Amino acid sequence: MNARFLPLLLVLQVLFLTGCYSLKGITIDPRVNTFSVSTFETIAGNAPPTLGVDFSERLKDKMRSETRLQLKSTDADVAFSGKVIDFRIVPVAPKPGELVELNQLVVVVQVSAENMKDEKIDWPKEKSFSHFAEFSNTADLLTVQDRLLQDVIYPQLLEDIFNYFFNNW
Repeated sequence: MNARFLPLLLVLQVLFLTGCYSLKGITIDPRVNTFSVSTFETIAGNAPPTLGVDFSERLKDKMRSETRLQLKSTDADVAFSGKVIDFRIVPVAPKPGELVELNQLVVVVQVSAENMKDEKIDWPKEKSFSHFAEFSNTADLLTVQDRLLQDVIYPQLLEDIFNYFFNNW
């Protein structure tokens, strides 16, 4: 092994062994042990009525699988709540006199999080996150909607929310 890399290797070992570094960059106060997620309200008029419930469950699953935090229904150390505020179809770059070949399904969620253990954490009262997925203009939204939500939109929204609240980037 090249002697130049030995100090770097030692530093990396110390960081991994002490637990102050993670590949995901998650920074959760050691005093925080529980989380709750209130069912998201769906206020977007044309959204499927179960969208908020589905999204809430996906957020719970992500938190359970990617953090050490335990789900608690009340009195949690970190409490999440939110709303689905927009659900719409947007044509992609139509030009005058041309048919649109692609549409975008756009979903916007507004999330609130409160850290009961550390008042110094300055999360905004509400933060909006949006993502979209494209689909052909010949496809019926009802036939592609679940796949777009489950495979494209939810994963990106959840990753954005998770990164915003738990990663120091």
